[in-house]
Amino acid sequence: MTTTLDRAAQPAVALRPARLSLTPKTALAGRLDGAWWPYSRDLEAELPPLAAALEEPWGRVTRVTVNPARWPVVPRTVAMDGRTLHVGWFTEQDPDKLILLSYTVGRWDLLVIPPETEPAAAARLMVAAAIPGSALAAGVLMANETVIGRGMRDTGRREATWEDEGGACMSPFGEPMGRTALPSPGNGWR
Repeated sequence: MTTTLDRAAQPAVALRPARLSLTPKTALAGRLDGAWWPYSRDLEAELPPLAAALEEPWGRVTRVTVNPARWPVVPRTVAMDGRTLHVGWFTEQDPDKLILLSYTVGRWDLLVIPPETEPAAAARLMVAAAIPGSALAAGVLMANETVIGRGMRDTGRREATWEDEGGACMSPFGEPMGRTALPSPGNGWR
């Protein structure tokens, strides 16, 4: 038995709005023009809402370049509202950056936040990428967030350990110390 799917009969998938943070228009030029947090690693599904969201503030996007290291499939073109968006890839391009081009307006560089990023980390990255005049590259922002995230997880783990142990004092070697290990106060109370 053969099954044929009629795409016209299937319900249209609602496009989710692009999650963007853009650098405000100022005289300060930075290395990035903002950040984009896609929902998946599917460029054919993710690029149309991104280009549509940028049309009003920036103009019509005609071409996009990515590093294929972060995208499992890089299509040559993506259909969008009766027009074609051309997609190119360069292994020399920062893997955490997306470059958008327009024939009439220019070029914009966006930090690409991986879809699996936790919301708090994505929020920090979106703010950092949209700072006017920032000299930090996409890869540097991602490396910084890795360090910050690790530090926050470690702090959370230490706090959870503190609570699990009933707030026990820790020795300088990381071992919990019982109340008897504490020096006696002058009044004899423990």
